[in-house]
Amino acid sequence: MLTLGIETSCDETAVALYDSEAGLLAHLLHSQVDLHREFGGVVPELASRDHIRKLPQLIQDVLERGEVSAKEITGVAYTAGPGLIGALMVGASVASSLAFAWRVPVLGVHHMEGHLLAPMLEADPPEFPFVALLVSGGHTMLVAVEAIGRYKILGETVDDAAGEAFDKTAKLLGLPYPGGPALAKLAESGCEGRYRFPRPMLQKPNCDFSFSGLKTAVFVATRDRDLDRQDRADVALAFEQAVVDTLAGKCLRALDESGARRLVVAGGVGANKRLRERLGTEMSKLGGRLFYPRIEFCTDNGAMIAHVGALRLAAGQVDVDGPVARARWPLDSLEPL
Repeated sequence: MLTLGIETSCDETAVALYDSEAGLLAHLLHSQVDLHREFGGVVPELASRDHIRKLPQLIQDVLERGEVSAKEITGVAYTAGPGLIGALMVGASVASSLAFAWRVPVLGVHHMEGHLLAPMLEADPPEFPFVALLVSGGHTMLVAVEAIGRYKILGETVDDAAGEAFDKTAKLLGLPYPGGPALAKLAESGCEGRYRFPRPMLQKPNCDFSFSGLKTAVFVATRDRDLDRQDRADVALAFEQAVVDTLAGKCLRALDESGARRLVVAGGVGANKRLRERLGTEMSKLGGRLFYPRIEFCTDNGAMIAHVGALRLAAGQVDVDGPVARARWPLDSLEPL
């Protein structure tokens, strides 16, 4: 199955080619960071328009880079949700139009399933079953994975996701958009012990998350204060430590509940260095294994969509009622393969 994958769920336009036998052939990504920076966050209408502008050239460039002609494509996949509805409609419309013109099947796939299975693109993929920590944009969840499509949600955020908390806290500290990477960079020069923030819901006997209160704690600790760079670095470090402690603690609880000894971490926050180090230490203590996608596949990308699309298209799943776009889409509602 030679699948063209299109990702337009938010503020990154991505296209990739995945072959069921040869693997990933090519992938390209255009980031809209510069477009949205002046607004301090993603403007949905601007994101949709930019996807329209960038997709045609990206598709052509990926075909050339993969040394593939349109006649060789046997399926098209696109992100159908969850995400910004306008941005999703762009990818869905383009994918469906190409599939119609090329006379091949088309399928809308789940954005978070793409992240969840992204480590399968690596040379040493995880075996089933495993627990997955998905920390991408507005999502933070723990999932027990028995097989492709057989997902049980063990816990998820009840308010702000970890990525949102990073961005909002970065804004409180006067850091530029996107805030998460900037905050992590600033935290590298922080001094431990000057601030301590709560580990939300860590003592609750479940695997759910809540990061809204943590963001508020940072606001209370810093309001009406003239912070210099070192002060801000100390706050950033304390905040990052609180997030990492919370994520690690919940992961350990999920592993204990499920009995799994393999942990997958995917999504943008999965690129955080402190989180990787902490989870690596904890999994070593358990005698388990930790899996990540490569850094470039932690954030949104076309490769993960092409990969999942190829798997599901090969199993006979196709869109039957036209393009699909869903702002919300429960991961555990997917059909197993």
